[in-house]
Amino acid sequence: VMNQTLVTEFLILGFSEPPGLQTLLFLAFLLLYTVALSGNLLIVAVISSSPALHTPMYFFLVNLALVDILCTSTILPKLLVGMVASRTISYGGCMAQLFFFTWSMGAELLLFSAMAYDRYVAICRPLHYSALMGPQVCQLLAGVVWTVSLTNTSVHTGLMLRLPFCHSNVVEHFFCEIPPLLKLSCAPTHLNETMAFTADLFLAVGNFSVIMLSYGCIISSILHIRSAAGKQRAFSTCSSHLLVVTMYYSTVIYTYIRPTSSYSLDKDKLVSVIYTSVAPSLNPLIYSLRNTEVKVALGRLLSYC
Repeated sequence: VMNQTLVTEFLILGFSEPPGLQTLLFLAFLLLYTVALSGNLLIVAVISSSPALHTPMYFFLVNLALVDILCTSTILPKLLVGMVASRTISYGGCMAQLFFFTWSMGAELLLFSAMAYDRYVAICRPLHYSALMGPQVCQLLAGVVWTVSLTNTSVHTGLMLRLPFCHSNVVEHFFCEIPPLLKLSCAPTHLNETMAFTADLFLAVGNFSVIMLSYGCIISSILHIRSAAGKQRAFSTCSSHLLVVTMYYSTVIYTYIRPTSSYSLDKDKLVSVIYTSVAPSLNPLIYSLRNTEVKVALGRLLSYC
């Protein structure tokens, strides 16, 4: 029997790809990481250097870019190393990966709500926008986002550190995430599962409800705009956010709002790729390519270089 003190490392199973696909998969994840890292760093640089973009919407977009950098940098470098060298990760490294990934995921979900609230105020209460979304309010919302998500991950990581691991040290995933780690424990995981389910109801379902309520009000307001051009302009400020939210929530809710016993290795790995790698890569593209202000600021920044 292997107890917690004997587990000094875990083996990350990764992807059971045929040898011929290894290089292709490695290049695909390297591309995703490069696009995610450079795209999100560029978003931060463009918004920081352009006074015209110092508005609440772009303030939250910078926070989203920082969250995406944290998420991909926690997962993808270790995954890439595992594809060409050792697939093992130390016990401490695994818990650190769990901590930072869960932190970034919680922050992302909360940020989507803050961004939806910003769009609600901009479209439904435009005359009060500067008062309701002043710099102090934005900083307070961002502080709440990072603090609540930090508290959430501290609870989950703390509960995971209590568990002894003795069934196996093979993590059936490509990184250390809550569901596959709970399967390895030889102690009851009921408390962990209950806390994870409760947190996900609050973070995923709760925030999703806030977003849907915001968009219900936004759509109602847009329908009352008389001119077609006005409707299109109002909707274009929300469409990017709505697209990102739909992609992210559909995968996160699928992964977490269900018992650990129904965890499926292949399906869950595929879904996890979307919210750990694809979404952070697409976010800068979706927000910048669909946004004239960002494209103008990007052109200005590149002309200085």
